[in-house]
Amino acid sequence: MIKFSQIKGGIPAFAGMTINDMNLQNKTIWLTGASSGIGEALAKQLSLFPINLILSSRREDELERVKLECANQDRIKVLPLDLIESGTFEKKVQEAISAFDQVNILINNGGRSQRSLVKDTVLQVDRDLMEVNYFGSVGLTKALLPHMLERGSGQFVVVTSLTGVFGTPYRSGYAASKHALHGFYDSMRAELEDSGIKVTIAAPGFVKTNVSVNAFIGDGSALGSMDNAQANGLTADECAKAIVKAMVKEKREVYIGRESYGAFVKRFLPGLFARMIKKAKVR
Repeated sequence: MIKFSQIKGGIPAFAGMTINDMNLQNKTIWLTGASSGIGEALAKQLSLFPINLILSSRREDELERVKLECANQDRIKVLPLDLIESGTFEKKVQEAISAFDQVNILINNGGRSQRSLVKDTVLQVDRDLMEVNYFGSVGLTKALLPHMLERGSGQFVVVTSLTGVFGTPYRSGYAASKHALHGFYDSMRAELEDSGIKVTIAAPGFVKTNVSVNAFIGDGSALGSMDNAQANGLTADECAKAIVKAMVKEKREVYIGRESYGAFVKRFLPGLFARMIKKAKVR
């Protein structure tokens, strides 16, 4: 587990890192999916730093609740945003920039999961997963990118999933949307890294949040319960700390959780992986 220590002023620091190493002083961070789960944990941890923070999700009342539980509330703006309404992105970007005169880091964390077999899943579920998880993040990125290019610097942090590295049963559409994010942001990094634009892809395994409760099942309705794999995963706080550490170190890609070994088995022992994944306990 990655642990915080406290330094002068109550600002959190990671073991082996100083606040100067983190270089977050007075930066503005925009976080989507901030009303629950990993996003809520990220909001609370980031609010301890000397930064400006913009919190977005569909549920304004939940965003306000999260804000009240954060530190330095005078440096936090609530900005409701629906990732399927791409026509609003240009306006939302302008609102975000106007709040603190700049946006230095966008954390694309919003999204939705799935729990259904391919044979039982209607195509609309696959479309909806791509719309929220892929087009939502990509659309907001494209809307904000000109601002960062004009400034000559910026960072996109994309919270994907280990299913974006290897697919598993019951996650076909979800895995496809996360694979798509890896492809897009790898390409964008190759194009823009020399222009001062950094891309960090964070791929967690199982995290104990309500992601499975809200996950699509085959007919497009919500699962409505937490599955065992999710319940036994990392806490949201543990995951958020790993994401923040990867962000401040400007890592290109990081795998989070004990399931990370699967990425290496797939790469070096694909036959073994194919046999393992069929029996994996993913629910």
